[in-house]
Amino acid sequence: MRSTAAPRIAGLVTAAYGAAVAARPAVLLGPCGWSAEDGRRRMLARTLGWRDLLSGAALISAPRPGPLRAAILVRVGADLCDTLLFAVALRGTPQRNRAVVVAASWAVLCAATWFTVGSGPASPAAADLPAERSAQ
Repeated sequence: MRSTAAPRIAGLVTAAYGAAVAARPAVLLGPCGWSAEDGRRRMLARTLGWRDLLSGAALISAPRPGPLRAAILVRVGADLCDTLLFAVALRGTPQRNRAVVVAASWAVLCAATWFTVGSGPASPAAADLPAERSAQ
């Protein structure tokens, strides 16, 4: 049987980072070389922070393998979007490569957690059903 620990740990780290960015946009903006004084960028950072907080919470709280895998796909998709966002928005800056590598690395890390999740029963109640008896 496989474990759900890896995606849940990734979710915890993602949610914590998201909360930090939502509360203090400079956590994201500073490493990108952007000013936290720019209202539009601050709004973008907060939006990404809340998205990360919520997607991390989904990874932490998904009750079964199916919903957990869906949460993993959402997280990977978000990280791939961040990769593209940073690649375009930071074009020509010294921060671009680092931001792209970090976002792409999170996408790969979260994608890898997919393989740690077992198939499990379709629902928690299904685990309690007796095995099918052979016809006599």
